[in-house]
Parts: sequence; structure tokens; C-alpha cells
Amino acid sequence: MARPRDAAGAFAGRVLDWHRQHGRRDLPWQHPRTPYRVWVSEIMLQQTQVATVIPYYTRFLAAFPSVALLAAADEDAVLAHWSGLGYYRRARHLQRAARLVVELHGGELPRSVEALVALPGIGRSTAGAILSLGHGLPAPLLDGNVRRLFCRHFGVDGWPGLARVERHLWELAEQHLPTANPGDYNQGLMDLGATLCTRANPDCAGCPLAGGCHALRDGRVAELPAPRPPRIAPQKRTQMLLRYDRGGRLLLERRPPTGIWGGLYAPPECASGRDPEAWCADHGLRPEGLPEAWPLIRHAFSHYRLDITPVRLAVTPDPAGVNDSGEHGWYKPGDALALGLPAPVRRLIERLADEEN
Repeated sequence: MARPRDAAGAFAGRVLDWHRQHGRRDLPWQHPRTPYRVWVSEIMLQQTQVATVIPYYTRFLAAFPSVALLAAADEDAVLAHWSGLGYYRRARHLQRAARLVVELHGGELPRSVEALVALPGIGRSTAGAILSLGHGLPAPLLDGNVRRLFCRHFGVDGWPGLARVERHLWELAEQHLPTANPGDYNQGLMDLGATLCTRANPDCAGCPLAGGCHALRDGRVAELPAPRPPRIAPQKRTQMLLRYDRGGRLLLERRPPTGIWGGLYAPPECASGRDPEAWCADHGLRPEGLPEAWPLIRHAFSHYRLDITPVRLAVTPDPAGVNDSGEHGWYKPGDALALGLPAPVRRLIERLADEEN
């Protein structure tokens, strides 16, 4: 009977053999596969699909090709390059961490899990990716694809987000990690989960691990991993005021650094059901003409859904000065597109910019 370490070695060997023949080798962060490039890709890939990330990653690396340049960049420029990718806290943490890497580590990403997870936005799995893929060091990772593969292959019950289940998955990740070629092994695990052991319609017939898969043996592939317990996402409503002056400039406010869309620019909001004209009067602006309500926009966040009613209206008097505050300013729609904007706001301003032209 094989000892546990022997079984772990056989498991890793099958993953590595498959990766050499079938692994993904055309991803932009693999050429070259440096710690910085791996780090940026891992942050972007959190809760986002590879196909969505690739164009954003390419543009981001063209603008910020090194830790030092990212650390020195203006935050608005970073958020503008992230605009549309969502989960904007990731971008702010990425730049904060870059500045700490320059300040504390001479511009080089650390070579230990402890030092990496001390940086903003880097968890244990991201640290494992940086160490194994970027530095070539033996460190386990556990992204969503690997969690799914482990739950099925080893027959792990329970939702992977539960602490006890997560601990067990990390134990498995550590037990099966080879000391040789850890980067290729981890990349192979992620590729297997992304291309064969998919959430729906997995290709078990083509999987090199099928012979030892508990879920396949027991007819539980569709059951594992266990789904997250259901929860009802609350619904919120707001009005987004597209206020413009006689010069055709749009009023935008920079949102607080914490919270939804932190640090990004957006039109002012007023409560759903409140009179937009009264809101403007309360804020020292007199409406001209009647408000124009645009079609409802529905935007889903991870923990609630937001219904946005855009309301366009002209106001007077003209504001004194342009862009005279770091927290708000009046922008031509075409100029506003260079700012960091939430995805639904960008679509609204693109419509205004098209009208302007």
C-alpha cells in the first residue's frame, strides 16, 4: 500500500505530466513570468474571469510595467486603468502594497508568505502564487479552481468557505505540493480546474486525475464542491444626478476612499423618490427646465443589487472655476472619461460624450 507521501508524489507527477502537454502557456503574465507580473494578474483574477482580465492586464502593464512605476503613479491614473474591472479596492490595495514594497523591500516582492501577506490585498493563496510562479519557491495556493478540483478529487464535503473546510483544503494543498517545479505544478492545478474540472460539464474523461477522483467514483461530481448557503441579496435604489452647466460641463464627485466605488468619480446621488429639483435647490443650484429621467440601470454588487435612475438636468448659476476641488469638479464628458469611473457611470458619460460630438 502506498504511503501518503508516495500518493502525494504520484498526484503531483500526474499534474506535472499533464501540464507539460496541455497546460496554458499563452497567458500574458507568463511572458515573462516575474513576481510583479504574477502578482498583478492574481489580484485582477480575483472574482474575475481570465478572458475579461486579459485586455485590462495588458493595458495596466503597459502603463505600470514595474513595482516602482506603480508606486509612483497618481492614484487617479491607476483607478482609470482599472475602471470597468470592478472591485476597486483591489486597485487601491495594489498600489498601497507597491509603495510598501518600494519602501520596505527595495522594490522587490518578498520571498516569504509572512512578508507577502503583511502587504495590503495579498492573502495566502496570492502569496503562494507569487512565491511559486514568480520566485520558483515551494508554496501552495488555493484559488477557486483548485478548491473545486480538491473538493471533487478528495471527496471534501461542506462549502469551501467554511473555516473547517478551508483548513482541510490547505492541508491537502501542503501535502501534495512537490519541492521540484512548484510553479508548473500550481499552474497545472489551476489550468486543470479552469479547463477540465469546470463548475459545469467537467471533462472527467480527459482528466489525468480521474482514476483517483472520489467524486467521480461515487457519482458526486455535480454535488461537489457544496454550494454556498443561499442568501437573499437586498435591493437598494438611488437617483444619479447628471447635472450640467451652461458650458456643457458635468458635475462629478470623488467618492470616499472606503466603501462602494471608493476613490472613483461619480455624479451626485439623491434618495430614490426625492425631487431632484429640490435637492439641487438645497445645494445652491437652481434647475433650468424640467429634469429628464433616463432608463433604469441595474447593477449587481457581491452583497446587494442597486437600481440607478439617472436624472439629467441643467443648473445655474455657472460654478466659479473649474475643477477647483479634489473632491468634486465640473468636466466636459469627453474629459471625464479619463478619470476613474465605475462601470455604469462610464456608460452614462460615454452616452453624454457621444451627444457632445
